[in-house]
Amino acid sequence: MNTVTEYFGCLVFGDAVMREKLPKETYRAMQRTIKNGKRLDLEVANVVANAMKDWAIEKGATHFTHWFQPLTGITAEKHDSFISPNGDGKVIMEFSGKELVRGESDASSFPSGGLRATFEARGYTAWDPTSYAFIKGKTLYIPTAFCSYGGEALDKKTPLLRSMERINKQVLRVLKLFGNDDVTTVNTTVGAEQEYFLITEETYTKRQDLLYTGRTLFGAKSLKGQELDDHYYGSIKPRVAAFMEEVNEELWKLGVLAKTEHNEAAPAQHELAPIFSTTHIACDHNQLIMEVLRNVAKRHGLVCLLHEKPFAGVNGSGKHNNWSISTNTGVNLLEPGETPYENAQFLLFLCAIMQAVDDYQDLLRIAVASAGNDHRLGAGEAPPAVVSIFLGDELNDILEAIETESPYGAKEQELLRVGVHILPKFPKDTTDRNRTSPFAFTGNKFEFRMVGASASISDANVVLNTAVAEVLKGFADRLEAAENFESELHDLIRDTIRSHKRILFNGNGYDDSWITEAERRGLMNLPTTPDALAHFLDEKNIRLFTENAIFSEAELRSRSEIMHENYCKIINIEAVTMIDMAQKEILPAVSRYLKLLSETAVSMKAATTRATTTFETELIDTLSSLNAEAYSKLKTLTRVTSDARTIRDYTARSHFYKDIVIPAMAALRSICDDMETMTAKDMWPMPNYGDLLFGVR
Repeated sequence: MNTVTEYFGCLVFGDAVMREKLPKETYRAMQRTIKNGKRLDLEVANVVANAMKDWAIEKGATHFTHWFQPLTGITAEKHDSFISPNGDGKVIMEFSGKELVRGESDASSFPSGGLRATFEARGYTAWDPTSYAFIKGKTLYIPTAFCSYGGEALDKKTPLLRSMERINKQVLRVLKLFGNDDVTTVNTTVGAEQEYFLITEETYTKRQDLLYTGRTLFGAKSLKGQELDDHYYGSIKPRVAAFMEEVNEELWKLGVLAKTEHNEAAPAQHELAPIFSTTHIACDHNQLIMEVLRNVAKRHGLVCLLHEKPFAGVNGSGKHNNWSISTNTGVNLLEPGETPYENAQFLLFLCAIMQAVDDYQDLLRIAVASAGNDHRLGAGEAPPAVVSIFLGDELNDILEAIETESPYGAKEQELLRVGVHILPKFPKDTTDRNRTSPFAFTGNKFEFRMVGASASISDANVVLNTAVAEVLKGFADRLEAAENFESELHDLIRDTIRSHKRILFNGNGYDDSWITEAERRGLMNLPTTPDALAHFLDEKNIRLFTENAIFSEAELRSRSEIMHENYCKIINIEAVTMIDMAQKEILPAVSRYLKLLSETAVSMKAATTRATTTFETELIDTLSSLNAEAYSKLKTLTRVTSDARTIRDYTARSHFYKDIVIPAMAALRSICDDMETMTAKDMWPMPNYGDLLFGVR
């Protein structure tokens, strides 16, 4: 297989393979399961499992695994071989429908936030037949959901599938009101752009902070950064191009629609963007993308960094979640359309999203909250921590005309009423893109730019799907009860615009004046993870998730605890790593340099009778003072880090880390970074920012 079209998806047990390998009736049963959610009989599952096993063995597989996404945010897998003894000392290769449909794992070893006691170990994985099985290495991977013995969701896929069912139900109600009786299924779709850094393995292994935390805890600014904008979309270096070529080949074999690759804004930063997929498949594929990026990098003597802010002073990495809604008839519901009725339908969905983002701006911020992302959001790059929507001037003008019931456009003399007068046909791109907006309309989709580079996209899409479904439920209730649909539709859109226009902002999200303006509007500014998590269990948020059957209250509380606990653990690891690096590497290195300077100064003084200030004596005074101050800051950080661990409640501890430990870390770093600029390069104990950012040649 030499061409992409020949090998694309060759490692996926997809539709074409099923059509070839399965009996016709079994294939039809699988299609009913995939498209309509029909339960698969064990007899049918046995046939599917046997065909899947034979196909996998043909491809060189010897094992299978139920591949799931626990609350760690990464994937998990336990491999079992196909072998089974046949009684004469030999083995046969077997795989049953029962093994395909359900597996068992140790649930107590994964985060549960109190849902499970340590001694309650049993958990189950359940096959998700809507996400195709695939082969990686010599193992057949079966995408699954993961739940506890008691049925509680212990993963990120189960809530996502629930949210997709919920938005499907409510969108269908609305579409029926517009006469779209041919639509039977609606899915949200996502294209998740992935940003990442590539550095050499040689420099990576010499930095404890990168090894243990994924980011640099120390590091003076490089002599050159991204000031010249010469890396963004620049010529791709041969070594990186070879890496990207192998990444594409691996992803294409796995059926991942990797489409775009380019250099990003910061030195050593790059981006990969796939074509849209149904949301839960896009989530699976993004996990594969991150894994493939890391694994392929190793084979090229590189390390792929997915931390949101691995280097201070240059852009961090995000994951732009391009979200839309599509029908099984091929219609994107966020395409404005060409006729009054289509425009009215588009405007109704637009208003539903507008209200959902306004009502649940806190949940959207929580969905992207992490210790790593706190460094990126609001840091003079994309985007600020305040949630807002960018629509562009043309859509804004249309909404304003509807809100004020005034003429739209220079030639339009009549009042603009939805569904009566023809709105203009929107070109796909009616305005410039706003890269500072957290939630921007980009022609036929919304780009949610707040998701962090290392995060699962599941959390953000669970919130988006559920919040929009909740608003659409209210819309459908109101319109179904209306005596005059067209008049009620107009009033509903107008009322929604009036009530939620505060969330619309077309300006520069980086400007400090926007934060002031946002607060004046009553929008929430939640700059850190503890600030955001304080609202997770607000009554309206519990009600949203429980009434829509996405989470039980117990599941919600467990996730809140897990997020607080994870934040505390990450900051603690960073703090103790800083302490170790400062104590064992940086301060001793500066002391050795001071000794060398002192010896040089003494020898120079002995060689002359003049009393004079030299480079060495002046630097000794400065560095000695800084080293003493660094030692003082080190003792403070050591003390407050120890104090943090005595706080039993994770919520209180997370605020202590935010308010006390992180400022102590910043104070120590500032001094050490100053000392780095004054210490001889060959005596500094670790690669500097120049080595890291410009080391891939």
